[in-house]
Amino acid sequence: SPRNPEQKIIKRVIALEGDIIKTIGYKKKYVKVPHGHIWVEGDHHGHSFDSNAFGPVSLGLLHARATHILWPPQRWQKLEPMLPPERKPLHREQE
Repeated sequence: SPRNPEQKIIKRVIALEGDIIKTIGYKKKYVKVPHGHIWVEGDHHGHSFDSNAFGPVSLGLLHARATHILWPPQRWQKLEPMLPPERKPLHREQE
């Protein structure tokens, strides 16, 4: 969490540095993700503490990548990378 580095949160990476993203309720309608940052969002728009609340996140706060759902047991599964089509960046800078 950018507000409390002791708190760990799991979010989907929506955009990388240099990408332009249309936000959902952030103070700016469009954001170009700055160098060394990512844009993260939860799966429940409007009910998620994510970049739409606190803006781009420093890559230095990134700790790990979620690969599986383990709990509850009936939801055990491997997580596949997936970006909801409506959340794709509007523009991606060329490397």
